[in-house]
This record gives sequence, structure tokens and C-alpha cells, in this order.
Amino acid sequence: MNPLPGLAMFCWAVVTALPLLWAVISSFKTDDEILNSPWSLPASPQWDNWGRAWTAASIGRYFLNSLIVVGAALLLTMLLGALVAYALARYEFRGNRAIYYMFVAAMFFPVFLALVPLFFVVQQLGLLGTYAGLILVYTAYAVPFTVFFLHSFFRTLPSEIAEAAVLDGCSHGAVFFRVMLPLARPGLVAVGIFNFLGLWNQYLLPLVLNPDPDRYVLAQGLAALSVSQGYRSDWSGLFAGLTIAMLPVLVAYVAFQRHIRAGMTAGAVK
Repeated sequence: MNPLPGLAMFCWAVVTALPLLWAVISSFKTDDEILNSPWSLPASPQWDNWGRAWTAASIGRYFLNSLIVVGAALLLTMLLGALVAYALARYEFRGNRAIYYMFVAAMFFPVFLALVPLFFVVQQLGLLGTYAGLILVYTAYAVPFTVFFLHSFFRTLPSEIAEAAVLDGCSHGAVFFRVMLPLARPGLVAVGIFNFLGLWNQYLLPLVLNPDPDRYVLAQGLAALSVSQGYRSDWSGLFAGLTIAMLPVLVAYVAFQRHIRAGMTAGAVK
């Protein structure tokens, strides 16, 4: 048996996990320990670092803003993306393939090229610096990938079940919500996790479209704290804030990793 693939995976795991583990350990240290003994364990866990980051550094407010924006955008993205993907995958009509390839092409469009016109559009709608504006932009950003992912997944679902539901008197909407969506749950969970990871870590869009400090999301808040006067020497508080920002992503991936694998493999074969 060739040991090289296993060795490569082990090295990749170490490279990926070591910075995360170091950040978590540093969040329990004092500033002196971080600077003078960065690779040692904390002599005494400093739990007040987390409390200071949550309250004094406003990480709690940024965390709540991220939950509101990402949660609403994720629900809207999954609903619209699933509807569009289902219609394109299960119904034949003129322009079907053109619409599908339009969504595929949107995935490859660099978002920074649209920042200037996007800024003026959001500003003219009166949504600059609001939750609603950021939610709508996040949704538009994530829908193309959702449609692309779920399109192939819906095509693998058996048509006989949908046809039987129609014969039993179900409308097209009832077939979608009561029959096809439950069958597509592995794919929905997988693409939902991918969207959550991408939107939670988004920085460029809120940087341009969310100038209100009271509505900063976590990425903006951490960037502001890292260069602020109060956090130039409070490294322990900064690492605590970073760890708080990472926790939802790690928990989501660990909790749903089986669903991610199941959704990707189910959508790959028919």
C-alpha cells in the first residue's frame, strides 16, 4: 500500500489545524505569555479574555449582527436557489439551458468588479448600511452556486415519485415542498453549510456596503479591533475574539460533516 497519500493528508491536517489550535490556546494566555512563550500552554487559563472581548470589544454585538445577516441571507438563498434549481432540473422550457449557464457564469464573475456599481445601486435604494441591503447582496452572491449545486442533485431524484404525487392530486408547489425537498435534504444541508461558511467569513462586501459601525459583522469588527489603539497591545483579547468568530464555523462543520459528504456524493452519481 502506498503511504504517500496518507502522509500527504496528515501533513495537510497538521498545517490546517495547527494555526487554529494555536489561536485557541493563545486566547487563554496573558499578553506576556503570548509574546515571550508563544508555543507553551497557559500557566493559568485567562477566562476573562473572552468576557473582555465579548463586552468591552463589542464582539457580542458583531456576533449578533453576523447571525442576523447570515441567517436571513442563508434562508433566502436556500429557498430561492432550491426553487430555481428544481425548475431548471425538472421542467423543459425555452431558455432553460441559457438561464442555467447564466447562473454558472455568475459564479466565475469576480465580485470586486461589481463593487462600485453595486455600491451605487444599494445607495440609491436607501439600503446602504442596513441589514436588509447586506442580506439581499449576500443572497445574490450565494444563489448562483446554490443553483449550480442543487441542479445536478435534483436531476438525480426519481421522477416516478413526483409523478405519483401529481396523480394523487398534489399541485406542483406541493410536490416541491412536501415531496422533493425532503428527498433533497442531503444536498440542501451540504450546500447550506458551504454557503454558511462563505457568508460568515465574507469581508469585502460588508466592507463596502456596511459603513455603520453599529452594524458591523464579525469580519469587519475584528479587522477594526486589530488596528485600533486599544488592541495594539491586548493580544489576548484579540485572540479571544478570533476564537469566538471561528467557533460557529467549526461547530457547523463538525456537526454536519457526514451530511456534506453524503450530499456531495449523492449529487455526483445517478
